[in-house]
Amino acid sequence: MKLSVAKEVEVGERRVALIPDTVSRLIKQGLEVWVEAGAGERAFFADAAYEAAGATIVTDTAKLWGEADVLLKVGPPQERENGQHEVDLLREGATLIGFLDPLGTPTLSKRLADRKVTAFSMELIPRTSRAQSMDALSSQAGVAGYKATLIAAAALPKFFPMLTTAAGTIPPAKVFVIGAGVAGLQAIATARLLGAVVEAFDIRPAVKEEVQSLGAKFVEVKLEEETVAAGGYAKEVSEAAKQKTQAAIAEHVKLSDVVITTAQVPGRKAPRLVTAEMIAQMKPGSVVVDLAADQGGNCEGSEAGKDVVRDGVTIIGPTNLPSSMPVHASQMYAKNILTLVQYLVKDGALNLNFDDDIISSACVTHAGDVRNQRVRDLLGEPVAAK
Repeated sequence: MKLSVAKEVEVGERRVALIPDTVSRLIKQGLEVWVEAGAGERAFFADAAYEAAGATIVTDTAKLWGEADVLLKVGPPQERENGQHEVDLLREGATLIGFLDPLGTPTLSKRLADRKVTAFSMELIPRTSRAQSMDALSSQAGVAGYKATLIAAAALPKFFPMLTTAAGTIPPAKVFVIGAGVAGLQAIATARLLGAVVEAFDIRPAVKEEVQSLGAKFVEVKLEEETVAAGGYAKEVSEAAKQKTQAAIAEHVKLSDVVITTAQVPGRKAPRLVTAEMIAQMKPGSVVVDLAADQGGNCEGSEAGKDVVRDGVTIIGPTNLPSSMPVHASQMYAKNILTLVQYLVKDGALNLNFDDDIISSACVTHAGDVRNQRVRDLLGEPVAAK
């Protein structure tokens, strides 16, 4: 079986799907690995390192895509500068694994199905203990949470830690993290390491102990409805619950030097949690880092990829933060991919047992059909036959 690692063409994407260490492990298991020339350069993994690990470096992009049994990527297939779409480079019957954004761009899933590609979307790996080592969404979210805190610390015109100096005592910065998923928890841990006083909020009461274990205070709001969706993710709540949430966090936003928002609902617009009125009440020089900016934003006024100053508050809307730390982000993603490939490949062939919850959940397209019902709903297609 031939695995191909594609070079990412999306602007700003620096990660790579496999690193030399994971390549060597796959080769030891009898798989052949091709790596597109320069695929790892922006993540500081040279072609020579891949060759030393046993990979074949391929300069012909069409050959690498067209002869792959399994094509490994980070981001979804793109349209190239010459107008050719990467989906069309895949041979019929090939397998594609990567972040495919099936709920955000369902038409791509349809295109993959029409090409008869078996596509596994890393976003759809179930959040279970059995699949934990394959959970790329979580591994990359951890990178984003860490980097978001560093961005906030760099932008804040104050120290994070308390300092006792001859010129007086500097009080610690107050950081408020909204959303205590993987990104939020990493943001909390990093802010605490930098010496800030941290509070955190999440609509899921079950995360309270995790927040407190990191040394942060948990801001609790009791909602009279279910707040946890399948897989442990936050669930979109009613308008009344959103208003109650906003009222509860408004005072904490007002008193914070830094607000980091991480609340996202898969396949939906990000919930609006920080309003313009809240921003107006923050101290001048305060900073908001909105990790949901490219999903519409948790903070009113945030713009994806831009820094916006409103009422003296800097609102930062970073995008694709994992790509800004490509060495470790690639290392973790490659481990997720390695584990998934090892799980899928048995005796040199794909083992597509759709009774298995991991395979069934992550496989978006197969044999000309879109398998995921949520994607089918977005495409307006009927319920899939069982």
